[in-house]
Amino acid sequence: MSMSTPIDVCVIGSGPAGLAAAEAAAAAGARVLVAEQKPSFGRKFLMAGKSGLNLTKAEPPEVFRGRVDAAGPVAAALRAVSPETVCDWAEGLGQPVFTGSSGRVFPKAMKASPLLRAWLVRLSEAGVEMRARWRWTGWQGDALSFDTPEGVQTVTARATVLALGGASWARLGSDGAWAERLGEITTVTPFQPSNMGLQIRWSAHMQPHHGAPVKSVGLRLSKTRLRGEFVVSATGVEGSAIYALSAEARAAVATGDALLRLDLAPDLDPEALTRRLSRPRGKASLSNHIRKTVGITGVKAALLREAGPLPDAPGDIAGRIKDVPLHVSGLAPMDKAISTIGGIGPGALDDTLMLRARPGLFCAGEMLDWDAPTGGYLITTCLATGWHAGREAAGWAAGRE
Repeated sequence: MSMSTPIDVCVIGSGPAGLAAAEAAAAAGARVLVAEQKPSFGRKFLMAGKSGLNLTKAEPPEVFRGRVDAAGPVAAALRAVSPETVCDWAEGLGQPVFTGSSGRVFPKAMKASPLLRAWLVRLSEAGVEMRARWRWTGWQGDALSFDTPEGVQTVTARATVLALGGASWARLGSDGAWAERLGEITTVTPFQPSNMGLQIRWSAHMQPHHGAPVKSVGLRLSKTRLRGEFVVSATGVEGSAIYALSAEARAAVATGDALLRLDLAPDLDPEALTRRLSRPRGKASLSNHIRKTVGITGVKAALLREAGPLPDAPGDIAGRIKDVPLHVSGLAPMDKAISTIGGIGPGALDDTLMLRARPGLFCAGEMLDWDAPTGGYLITTCLATGWHAGREAAGWAAGRE
């Protein structure tokens, strides 16, 4: 079966990049169809909002853009969007936002579902057609081909926007299966995890602390130092401070020299720690002495012992507290990563995010090769590339009509 009336723009994928592309194309006057392989729309967007939907970061646009590792047309798309743009967009959907103490911006509802519902309503009112359970399988001649509950469907579109995601959280739709198909016509860089956990082979004494948060610590991997917090998992460590080390971790694991170093008392220098630890110990155990003098307890005390038996001298204990080495055995599985790098690189695209190898085919979101930390940078960049690709696709379609 085939749709009898040609579509101006067919958007494949309904994550934030895909919906943004549909929004921009419809606003430019295009007739738009969104095809989603899953039974419902915006599944990864909803997952991102489970712990509070971090839309963007309230900081100067040039600072914001500097934290996103992007080149060519992705960087150009991001230059057209600021954190304020995203805030105005969310509030235009009836979802007021607020800025947290760290500068991160969230909807006041602290959920993705109200914003997504309002967004889908606005797209419907703009005439955007939505099709769920439509899995793109390639082309039949010039027509797009889909496996659907009603059988194979073909769609003739003047322009197409692919927003198929990277290769993490396959059960939500980002399975990376498109890479093999597009790899037949253009260069696709292999995917790697980003914003992912690190694997550590824990000693048995760490088992009671699986799931425990580790707050206010210093972290060092390769030449990068930062301060933050993370969570101990059964297989290693994860959380915002760990994700911020993604690039360094990928390089270190590849060379077999991945050593994560922790400072468990970042507010105290070694001399201050040594003075405290030099107080009379009496009959207290070493663990109790450390707890009473410098406040190292619970999961931090367990981490302190993870590098082996504790030394006796106060200065040596202080040195261990300031530098706990953890051997990283690998990266968490890519499917569990928050995002991925790899995909279609800037050289394969023109300034409009159109694939040079196939005119009329535009790409957006995480299927493009760029990298960004958590903290609002991922969603904002997906929105920016979606809006840019949608506008350009509508313009291309108008010229082909």
